[in-house]
Amino acid sequence: MSITHEDIALVLSDALQNEQLDEALATLKGLRPVDIADALELVEPELAWGLLTRLPDRAEVYAYFGPDEQVRLAQEFPAEVLAQLVSEMPSDERTDLFKRLAPEQQGRLLPALAKVEREDIRKLASYQEGTAGALMTSDYAMLRADMNVGQALHALRLEAPDAETIYHSYVVGEERKLLGVVSLRDLILADPSTKISDLMTEEVISGEVSEDQEDIARRITRYDLLALPITDGHGCLVGIVTHDDAMDVVSEEATDDFHKSAGVTTSVGNLKDAAIGLLYRKRVFWLVLLVFGNLFSGAGIAHFEDIIAANLVLVFFLPLLVDSGGNAGSQSATLMVRAMATGEVVIKDWLKLLGREATVALLLGCTMAVAVALLGFIRGDSMVALVLALSMVTIVMVGCVIGMSLPFILSKFNLDPASASAPLITSVCDAAGVVIYLYIAAQLLDEVSIV
Repeated sequence: MSITHEDIALVLSDALQNEQLDEALATLKGLRPVDIADALELVEPELAWGLLTRLPDRAEVYAYFGPDEQVRLAQEFPAEVLAQLVSEMPSDERTDLFKRLAPEQQGRLLPALAKVEREDIRKLASYQEGTAGALMTSDYAMLRADMNVGQALHALRLEAPDAETIYHSYVVGEERKLLGVVSLRDLILADPSTKISDLMTEEVISGEVSEDQEDIARRITRYDLLALPITDGHGCLVGIVTHDDAMDVVSEEATDDFHKSAGVTTSVGNLKDAAIGLLYRKRVFWLVLLVFGNLFSGAGIAHFEDIIAANLVLVFFLPLLVDSGGNAGSQSATLMVRAMATGEVVIKDWLKLLGREATVALLLGCTMAVAVALLGFIRGDSMVALVLALSMVTIVMVGCVIGMSLPFILSKFNLDPASASAPLITSVCDAAGVVIYLYIAAQLLDEVSIV
C-alpha cells in the first residue's frame, strides 16, 4: 500500500517535535519537490520552516506551496532566511510572493535582498495585475547578434543556472532591442564560427507588457511556444512568459468561468480551505437577485390562472416544459461563452451564428416535441398534445436564442460573458417558457375543462 502525504506529515511532525531533524530529512529523501510540498503543507508552519530551509531544492519545494501557505511560512522565517530563499526563486514567483506579503513583511524583506533583486522585484511588481508584465519573468537567455555560435554557447553555459529556459535565446541590440530568436537546437547543429545574426529568426512572435495575460496565453497556445518574449512600447525586451505560466492562466480563467457559470461571482480559491463567510459572499448575490427574477414566472402563472383552472392538466407539464427551455439555453450559453473565451467567436459573428443556432434549436425542439406530445395525448387529449408540441418547439427555440445571445450582449457592454451563468439563463428561460406555454394553451384550448 502506498504511503500518503498525510502519513508522511505525521512522521515529519513527530520527528520535528522530538528535534530529530536528520530523521525528518531522511523521510523526504527520494520524494519529488511537489510531493514534499504536499506533505509539509500538513505540518505546522513553525515546525515546517526549519526543515524546509535545509532542503537542497528548497526554493522549488516552496514554489509548490499554495499562496496562503507561502505567506504563512514566510511569517515564520527570520528576515535573512526568507531573503536567501526568495533570492533562489525565479523572478516571477519571487515577485508574486512579495505582492502577497503584508506591507510590514515587505519592508522587512527588501533590505535583506541584494540590490539587483530589489530592483527586479520593484520593476515586476509595478505592472498592473492581469497583464503580461505581471506574469512575465526576467530570467531569460540573451545573446548579441555579433556573437558567433561558439561564443553564444559559452555565454549560455554561464546564463543557464539563472535562466527560466535556454531552449530559445533572444537576440538583442542596443538598449535590448529585440532583433530575433535562436533555438538551442540550431546552436548545437551550427558551425561554431557561424554568426548569430545569420542563424537567428528575425520574425519573432512577441507580446507587449500591457497586453492582457489571457491574450498572451492564447498566443502561446496557438503557436505552440515554449516561451513568448515580452517587449515594452519601444520594442525592447523586458521579459518572457513561459508555457507553464501561460497554462496556469488558462486554468485560472477556466476555473473563474466555471464559477461564474454557476452564479459564483469570482473564484473562491482553494475550496477545501475557503472560509464559510467567503463562500457565502461569493454565492449570495446571484441567488438573491434571481429570487426576484423568478417573480416573473409567478406573474405569468397569475396572468393565466383562468386557463389553468379550466385545464388542470397543464400544471402537470409546466415544470417539464420550462426546464427544457432552461436546459437548452444553458447548453447554448456554455458553448458560446467557451467559444468567446478561446477567441473562436467574436461579437460580429452573432448574426451568422444566430441562424445556425435557430436551426439546431428547431431540430431539437421538434425531437423533444414528439416525446412530450405522446405524454400529452395519454394524459389529456389531442389538443393538449398539440399545445405541448407547439410549446416545446417554441420554448426550446427561444431558450437557445437567449442562451447564445446573452453572452454577446454582455460582451457588447464590456461585461464578462461568463456572467451569462446557468442560474441567470435558467431564470430568464423559465419566465419566457411559462408565458409561451400558457399563451399557446389559452389560444388553442376550449373552455371545456380537461383534468
